[in-house]
Amino acid sequence: MDSMKKFQVTIHFEMDDEFMSLVPSHRVYIDTLIEKGIIDQYVVSMETQRVWITFTAQDKTEIEEYLVKSPIHRYWTYEIDELFIYDGQHYRLPAVQLN
Repeated sequence: MDSMKKFQVTIHFEMDDEFMSLVPSHRVYIDTLIEKGIIDQYVVSMETQRVWITFTAQDKTEIEEYLVKSPIHRYWTYEIDELFIYDGQHYRLPAVQLN
């Protein structure tokens, strides 16, 4: 069994009225993946109509299986990049506070 890896997905989307009607069910799906630890970060820019999602998975095929289950996937074009380094403030031990 392969070990779990981190992936960054960059999505560009096009909006219309149907897209907007599907957003609430898409958010439920994304929330479920966040709660299961499959998605680490989910970030949307309405200005550029882009989404960035950091996934934990075995491979790109598994990521694509998650992506196509979204109600709005047909509005997307995307790229999946495997990450070599994944670090940030949330992955550090808390700073020691001396009294």
